[in-house]
Amino acid sequence: MLVRVNPINPCSKEEIDKVIEAGADIIMLDNMPPDMMKTAVAMAKGRAETECSGNMTRENIEQIRDIGVDYVSSGALTHSAPILDVSLKNLHPIE
Repeated sequence: MLVRVNPINPCSKEEIDKVIEAGADIIMLDNMPPDMMKTAVAMAKGRAETECSGNMTRENIEQIRDIGVDYVSSGALTHSAPILDVSLKNLHPIE
């Protein structure tokens, strides 16, 4: 089970314990600042894997990697990609 932890409330050990006890094997740390993410990763270490998401860029990936998260998700791969029309509406029979 994947559980998303939002940074609206300060990340707490009780919050991490609660989601792990509920059966989470991966905790998504969504849009957290690096210092909060580092704290959450340390609290979950050895009990659940962690995935970070939100504001992941080529520029900050090394800093995130050094925090120790298990997985990194980046929407920039899809919402910044150019459009490619792969429709078949312009196909014509070859004679």
